[in-house]
Amino acid sequence: MPRLVYSKCMTKNAQFIHLRLHSEYSLLEGAMRLKKLPDLCQNMAMPAVAVTDSNNLFAALEFSVSASAAGVQPILGCQIDLAYAAVPLGGRKPPPAPIVLLAQSETGYENLLKLNSCLYLKADGELPQVSLEDLKRFNKDLICLTGGADGPVGCLLRAGQAPAAEALMQQFSEIYGDRLYVELQRHPGETGLPEAERLTEAGFIEFAYRMDLPLVATNDVYFPKPDMYEAHDALICIAEGAYVDQQAPRRRLSAQHYFKTPQEMVTLFADLPEAVANTLEIARRCAFMAYRRDPILPKFTTDEVQELRRQAQEGLAARLAIIPHADTVEAYEKRLEFELKIIEGMGFPGYFLIVADFIKWAKEKNIPVGPGRGSGAGSLVAYSLTITDLDPLRYSLLFERFLNPERVSMPDFDIDFCMDRRDEVIQYVQEKYGRDKVGQIITFGALLSKAAVRDIGRVLQMPYGQVDRLSKMIPVEGVKPVSIEKALADEPRLREEAQNEEVVDRLLTYGQQVEGLLRNASTHAAGVVIGDRPLDALVPLYQDPRSDMPATQFNMKWVEQAGLVKFDFLGLKTLTVIQNAVDLVIKSGRALHIAADGSSLYEPAAGTQDDIAAIPLDDEKSYALYAAAKTIAVFQVESSGMMDALKRMKPTCIEDIVALVALYRPGPMENIPTYCEVKNGLKERASIHPLIDDILEETQGIIVYQEQVMQIAQVMANYSLGGADLLRRAMGKKIKEAMDAERPKFEKGAAENGVDAKKASEVFDLLEKFANYGFNKSHAAAYAVVSYQTAWLKANHPVEFMAGVMNCDLHLTDKLAVYFEEVRKGLSLPFVPPCINRSQATFDVHEGALVYALGALKNVGVEAMRLFTQARLVEGVERPFVTLFDVARRVDLKRVGKRPLEMLARAGAFDELDGNRRRVFSSLDALVGYSAAIHEQKASNQVSLFGEAGEDLPEPRLISMEDWLPAERLSEEFAAIGFYLSGHPLDDYMAPLRRKGVMTLEELQKKAENGPLVAKLAGVVAGRQERKSAKGNRFAFAQLSDVSGAYEVTLFSDALEKSREFLEAGAQVLVGVEASLEADQLKLLARSVVPLDGAIADAGATGLRIFIDNLDSVPSVASVLQQAAGTSKRGGKGPIYFCLLNPDLPGEVEIDIGQEFPVTPQIKGAIKSLGGVLQVEEL
Repeated sequence: MPRLVYSKCMTKNAQFIHLRLHSEYSLLEGAMRLKKLPDLCQNMAMPAVAVTDSNNLFAALEFSVSASAAGVQPILGCQIDLAYAAVPLGGRKPPPAPIVLLAQSETGYENLLKLNSCLYLKADGELPQVSLEDLKRFNKDLICLTGGADGPVGCLLRAGQAPAAEALMQQFSEIYGDRLYVELQRHPGETGLPEAERLTEAGFIEFAYRMDLPLVATNDVYFPKPDMYEAHDALICIAEGAYVDQQAPRRRLSAQHYFKTPQEMVTLFADLPEAVANTLEIARRCAFMAYRRDPILPKFTTDEVQELRRQAQEGLAARLAIIPHADTVEAYEKRLEFELKIIEGMGFPGYFLIVADFIKWAKEKNIPVGPGRGSGAGSLVAYSLTITDLDPLRYSLLFERFLNPERVSMPDFDIDFCMDRRDEVIQYVQEKYGRDKVGQIITFGALLSKAAVRDIGRVLQMPYGQVDRLSKMIPVEGVKPVSIEKALADEPRLREEAQNEEVVDRLLTYGQQVEGLLRNASTHAAGVVIGDRPLDALVPLYQDPRSDMPATQFNMKWVEQAGLVKFDFLGLKTLTVIQNAVDLVIKSGRALHIAADGSSLYEPAAGTQDDIAAIPLDDEKSYALYAAAKTIAVFQVESSGMMDALKRMKPTCIEDIVALVALYRPGPMENIPTYCEVKNGLKERASIHPLIDDILEETQGIIVYQEQVMQIAQVMANYSLGGADLLRRAMGKKIKEAMDAERPKFEKGAAENGVDAKKASEVFDLLEKFANYGFNKSHAAAYAVVSYQTAWLKANHPVEFMAGVMNCDLHLTDKLAVYFEEVRKGLSLPFVPPCINRSQATFDVHEGALVYALGALKNVGVEAMRLFTQARLVEGVERPFVTLFDVARRVDLKRVGKRPLEMLARAGAFDELDGNRRRVFSSLDALVGYSAAIHEQKASNQVSLFGEAGEDLPEPRLISMEDWLPAERLSEEFAAIGFYLSGHPLDDYMAPLRRKGVMTLEELQKKAENGPLVAKLAGVVAGRQERKSAKGNRFAFAQLSDVSGAYEVTLFSDALEKSREFLEAGAQVLVGVEASLEADQLKLLARSVVPLDGAIADAGATGLRIFIDNLDSVPSVASVLQQAAGTSKRGGKGPIYFCLLNPDLPGEVEIDIGQEFPVTPQIKGAIKSLGGVLQVEEL
């Protein structure tokens, strides 16, 4: 790397250079925004500047490129923590203290990289720090500033350890020689210098003169202007978990830590002009900036070209021996040869071999791998190497969309792996290429507006409820909240809060100053880099404390520009779903091609049994499922909008699914109706031009794919596919100069094919529109195939598929509720509720029924539930538990924990052993104590005279009590499961609701088929989300359920304002709705919402007939009725009848008790729950 030349940089006018500055990459500490730094320097005639972030080089390449492009010399440095005291002082080892290191040359920068590895890769449990030994080892071409009053020498001076401070200064001098500068800082306040600087400055100057060391003046810069001090102080409190106004000691800076002008620094150090002048000298000595590199790959083998050819040719032959041919063998071989020449010419054989190697390894280990994603699926070489599983000739996919010799860029395969086993593939890569040559990629989380409000509200000690309310007032656009500035402009409630309360105004002012700064570092979910040398020879490294694998300190954008090649190891949950479902089918004793009734679904080719990739793509049941939009849990098509589109489209082939995946996005979505109408014969297919009609045949005459844009340019205007790809990119990115240059070329080529200029211009305009809209067909095809695989499993193995789906979302209660509704109502599949004797820890299938997972209950943990399933196995044979005491003897309930046991009791998992859930719940302490005593005996090898350990311990008495009322029982069940499984809270309301003319969801759906209507629905509220329209009006979506299913209503601003208080989770309400069907989807617009009990209070009482099997239960019933008579203020009264059912009686005996009592759903439920009551009917 050539040294930087500073013909303009070090001008005669330069007076001072900032050498110690913290950008936003000093996480939750620095507030100097990198993008604004060059302008700040230029405004102050400062020709150079250093960025010295705390213990990192996150910004090194970005800063180098951006500053130098703006004409400012970048000085690369790092404020690095040094463990400086080997022997503890005063009985304890002092914390590390910072010094500043600046790179003079590429060698110095490489040493900075190594020191950053020392900070994070030692795995000794210490905070990031380096030792003096590390400094000695990696000192060449680094300039060292001693760190000022808070540096290691300053800390020793402040501790009264002057000899130790001098000795340490001497060590620095020996390490760095004439590259050591004694750093002075002055941050004066109203009373002069801060104490730390006052106590150390004289000592520093004395050391400098005595040891003949140069002085240098720095300002420890954290923010651009003094008026940001208070907001920055709040930022530091966020980082440290402190409060702004706390009395306890905490880290505090001052308003002086801003980006001072050279004049201010000259004035501040007027008595030591050489200290200011030395900043210019250091800037001249630092003649290096980080630079971009071409991609660097490890060598896979000696002759990569021949190896790639061998593997590709053998792989293609193996593929062609099994697959249906989309063209002649010669056509396949010609395409393969064409691709190989381009790959070889561009120098990428190694890349293909590396990817193919780890994918083949994964497949050999039965780790599910996706069929491909992105443009890589267009490569026949990739298909032959088993990198992808889509035949590009079958789907008309273009190689040039992936790799184009006319546009040299790295190929990029995005590989989907099963979520559960992705890490195994990464471990294989680490072992093959060396752990020091493989790393993850860092990502940074920003302090966005909502989080800024919450965090600053906390450090200002504002009430949580108030801060939460303010945060929720900030609207969300897409997936991100808008800025605080925009929220204040758009949201009058927020403005009003700021005007009414000074602390809110302060909060929002601070928030605007810090929002967008970086708050934390993490690692990219999928990206992995592989180098040909240790990674820290190219980039600085970091290690997330939660990971055992290093990560690059440069993020995705900059790590590739530093020369490292990224490989995407993506985790796709759907692959895990598919594998789970296939495993459950095989576990049931049948092959994948055999249905549950024993019939054959298809005939697998040799060697493809139980291979989901080999299922036929023409299964009628799968397309019927798509056409009926029964696609809950089907990949890519489970949203309501997708379901609408499917019902219109009525897909009959895989090409329809590919098109839908591509079309269902803003913009192209407007073409879905035309596609569907043409497909189903309701509209004539439009012709753009006879030359290109065959290209658009599969998409009903509509341009859907980017590949079609390229093919049209090729066929109509004689473009090469490489040139067509450049045209597509220029159009897609709206590069006007490029498009202006391409139009005459396109029209000239079209004229050569007999197309007149007007038509050619029309087609060019059309391509321009669709180049932006068009979707990558390779990606759409790959994901359509995965979608089809899930649809095929749902259509042909529904129980196993739903169990596989639910296992992948075991802890996501909201999703489990939707899936279970599909099991119960959508598919009418048999199921077993949570049961201590029948359930496994995860969802299972037994005798064709879905068995609910114990591990799916809230707050239980799968491993804890495995203690029960393992205890049921006695010598390899399943032996069910007989009693609760049997459970306590065989399972160490103390290991399970009280909370999980409570959830099991609430969910009814012990019903088979004791149906009184309340008694089980209340007896858990006694059962846990009993279990603990038994297992302590077992652990101490005590054997009683009566046999096994614990058999002489008396069983505890279970508490005698009535079971929960039905409403309580359901409430407890909901708390454990997350939804209502054995019933619904509205079950007992059905009679009065019918008298009020209230429909169930199921009834409303049927009525809506005849046209829009106004109706009333009852529901239990599950959730509410508020949004803001483009006009600024608030609206909401509320999720509810009744006895027949779950539904969602939309509330516009008027209805929302009147009903917001009633729409809290768990509330029972009556909703007046306007109902209509749109593409067979029920749309509900709420007009009114009122509490349910009040709405049915005047529904009119009838009476109750109570069925009992003996007279012993009469006193309990009488007690409930008398209590109701004394307390019930709502609801009318009605007659009560007992109906005796007893074998000793000649038949049913009905007794009228001769008195009327209040009759409400709650009273009916209370009587139903009593022992001896068989049934309760309303008259």
